[in-house]
Amino acid sequence: MSEPLTVLMLSSSALLGLTILASAGLRGWQGWLELKRLELSGARQEPRSAAGDMIEMADLKERVRKLEAIASCVDL
Repeated sequence: MSEPLTVLMLSSSALLGLTILASAGLRGWQGWLELKRLELSGARQEPRSAAGDMIEMADLKERVRKLEAIASCVDL
């Protein structure tokens, strides 16, 4: 093969590879943005129960208690 043809083949394959990578990255970015949009809109599929809310509140209170103990330098 001649030198100009080799350079042309290498550069075109590099450009093709870069295009494929850019396209995959763009597709991933759009998926991530869509996920964040759904999270911000608060779209939930399952209904929440009162018991689940009480468990979550108890968990949050426990976390706050542990953080307050850490802030006052008390070892649990």
